[in-house]
Amino acid sequence: MTEITIRDEFIKLGQAMKLAGAVESGADAKDVITDGKVKVNGEVDTRRGRKLYSGDKFEYQGKEYSVASRQDRS
Repeated sequence: MTEITIRDEFIKLGQAMKLAGAVESGADAKDVITDGKVKVNGEVDTRRGRKLYSGDKFEYQGKEYSVASRQDRS
């Protein structure tokens, strides 16, 4: 599982996918999310603007990513 660290309270799903390197662009993220190819916390979510908080996980193409905040690391 790949962990991405955020500095704010939340990150939107499309942004998280770009940060994790799962997609190359926001347009790519939009396409795969709206096509139902991304799971958030085990369930398909088609909202690109879905807010992810520390502890949330998303999955794309068989790879899992977890979200952690900088405050969790201090």
